[in-house]
This record gives sequence, C-alpha cells and structure tokens, in this order.
Amino acid sequence: MGSVNIVFDHVHVISKDPEASVNWFVENLGGERGEGGVFKGAPQIPVRFNGATVIVRGERTGESAGEKSGLEWGTDHFAFEVSGDFDAYCDDLKGKGVKFTVEPVQFNPTTRIAFIEAPDGVSIELLQRA
Repeated sequence: MGSVNIVFDHVHVISKDPEASVNWFVENLGGERGEGGVFKGAPQIPVRFNGATVIVRGERTGESAGEKSGLEWGTDHFAFEVSGDFDAYCDDLKGKGVKFTVEPVQFNPTTRIAFIEAPDGVSIELLQRA
C-alpha cells in the first residue's frame, strides 16, 4: 500500500428543522452557509468553519429518526477549538441564549473546555489549548 494521508472532512447532523439548525450554527458559532440541495428526499446544507464542515440534513424519504435520550454508544460530541478570549466568547454565546451543558472549566493544566447544546440534541465541545 502506498502513502496515504487522511484528513477530517465533515460531521453529519440529522435535524428536525434543517433551516433552523443551519441558522443556529451561522448565528451562534459564525459558520458560513454553503450551497445545499435536496438529496434522497431531504434538504442537505453544509456549514463551513475554517476547513471543517457540519452537514445538516433532514429526514430522508423512508427514514424515521428518534429523539436522543442522553448518553449513547457511538459518537458523543464534536469540538471546535477557540482562539482568543475563551471566557468572553462563552459569555457572548450565553448572551445569545446558547445552552451550556458544561460551564467553562479548566479541564487540565493546558486545556480549558465547555460544552454547548446545538439543535437536535447535538453536543459540541468548545476548547482552548495553551
């Protein structure tokens, strides 16, 4: 096998209201809405963040998505690294009404973290490394 380079591409979020979710990511976290479309009967819209992408889509024809009930096996959360004043950024999000599930805290000597809840029960970690 030859040389291989793997680069993270995207996170895929299934949403009850894709437009509202996309707007949440744009308005609260500063993502950039990309060109979407309808695929397999559901809207699918990319939101870009400096090289990372969150793809928000609706329920496809024939699918039946359920509510999240808390901690489950599989992907638990994804994270955004924050540069600049971490606590001021978190305070700004709180001012916008963003729900924090873990308040800003010093996780270890070199990393400060917080967790927020995006639409549809999606958990996002915010972190800052020294």
